Amino acid sequence: MSDALTFEQLLALDGRLAYTNKGVSMLPLLRQGRDVMVIERKGDARCKRLDAVLFKRPNARGADYVMHRVLRVNDDGTYWIVGDNCVTGDTVPEENVIGILTAVVRDGKTIPVTDRRYRLYVNTWCRFYRLRIAILRAKHLAGRCLRKLGLRK
Repeated sequence: MSDALTFEQLLALDGRLAYTNKGVSMLPLLRQGRDVMVIERKGDARCKRLDAVLFKRPNARGADYVMHRVLRVNDDGTYWIVGDNCVTGDTVPEENVIGILTAVVRDGKTIPVTDRRYRLYVNTWCRFYRLRIAILRAKHLAGRCLRKLGLRK
C-alpha cells in the first residue's frame, strides 16, 4: 500500500499543487516533463469555457488524472473537454473535475492564466477548435507521408 497522497488529498490539504505533466495532449502549452502546472482546488464554482482543468478519467485500474481544456459547458452539468493537442474529447461530469490550472512555470518563469500571453494563446489556438483539428490532421498526414517516403523516422 502506498503512502503517497492523491491529487485530491493534496488539493484538500494545501488548496494548490504544482506538478509536471506526462504526455503531449496539452502541447504547445505544456511540454512533457519540462513545464510545471500550478493547479488550484476547483471549489464550488462551475468551470468556464476555455479553463484548463485537472479531472479524473475512470478506467479499469481506478482512474487517470488528465489536464485538458473545457471547450463547452453542457446544459446537463457536464463539460466537453479536449487537450490542446488533441482532435477528440471527453464528456466529463462536474464531480470528476478536481482542479483548475492557474499558472504555468516555463524555464523558471511563472505565467499566470491572466497573463496577456496566455490569453493570446487561448484565444488564437483554442477558440478555433475546428481549424485546429484541420491543422493537426494535416500535420499528422504530412508526417506519415514523409515517413513513407523515408524522409523522416
